Amino acid sequence: MSRTERGAREIGVVIVDDDALVRVGLVMMMGGAPDIRVLAEAEDGGSVVGLVERYSPDVVLMDIRMPTVDGLTATERLRSLEDPPEVLVLTTFDADEHVLRALRAGAAGFLLKDTPPAEIVESVRQVSRGMSVLSPAVTRRLVDRVGAGDHGARAGRARERLAALNGRELEVAVAVGEGRSNADIASRLFLSVPTVKTHVSSILTKLGLNNRVQVALLVHDAQLLDGG
Repeated sequence: MSRTERGAREIGVVIVDDDALVRVGLVMMMGGAPDIRVLAEAEDGGSVVGLVERYSPDVVLMDIRMPTVDGLTATERLRSLEDPPEVLVLTTFDADEHVLRALRAGAAGFLLKDTPPAEIVESVRQVSRGMSVLSPAVTRRLVDRVGAGDHGARAGRARERLAALNGRELEVAVAVGEGRSNADIASRLFLSVPTVKTHVSSILTKLGLNNRVQVALLVHDAQLLDGG
């Protein structure tokens, strides 16, 4: 069933986790929400592309550590599709450097497996609307865990990419990296909220990024944040 056929208000979800108990728990959580439907489950990342092509979910809840095809590889495969679903990475660690790879691949964010059920359900709703559920502060912690061996080269590459932005867009990008909301950015830069949204959309387009988390990662890589 396509996203259009399910209706504008219903959010289709695919759950991918090798732990059957985790899958059962997530199905129960989603089942209590009238606007969310679990379309399919998988115990390995190798089958997720086929399930996405069959069911056209809005959101995939993706475990990281699975025996055959891990969640990182599966996320990269999904985000390379023509019309990919949003991906929420599931992890038992709040500082796992592997999450960084998933975020760079285009995941909308990550959830800890012990996140309260109501927050997991609301996070699914948020990412289905194009929002991210990972604060830039947490993103910065994750980035800081990556080995510093190529930090200088990474900063140079990030600054080259950001050179595609005009002055105002760069200011907005840095503010996104600081974790500021659109309203906060508007107040700080003396802009309207719609104008900020337009700048964010332009930034994503020019940089070939999927969401604000990736903007924050790039700004951090470029060492444009205080203490970066």
